[in-house]
Amino acid sequence: QVQLVESGGGLVQPGGSHGLSCTASGFTLDDYTMAWFRRAPGKERELVSCISSTDDYTQYATSVKGRFTVSRDNAKNTVSLQMNSLKPEDTAVYYCAARYGHLCRPSPSGYDYFGQGTQVTVSS
Repeated sequence: QVQLVESGGGLVQPGGSHGLSCTASGFTLDDYTMAWFRRAPGKERELVSCISSTDDYTQYATSVKGRFTVSRDNAKNTVSLQMNSLKPEDTAVYYCAARYGHLCRPSPSGYDYFGQGTQVTVSS
């Protein structure tokens, strides 16, 4: 059974750092491009970051570029998102996603699997 499980959500102060992790089971990451999406209250789900299956290309939303870093460890079947200099507008449910193939896609419909999401709240 294919499953993506996110972990690491929580409450963070503005300006702080926090890391999220996604563990895949039921398939191996080697052939899958991985992404992080988020959905803020009252907004559509948006692509935060993406990392290609070959780990040679990453993509970031303009709003997080320079603050967030995505990485993957195929041996452990995990993908991580390191978030620095967090802002209240980063508050959202963060979702891990996987799509078969090499290329990133901006739309959630371009992904084969999604996790259940983990809440990140940035507030003092």
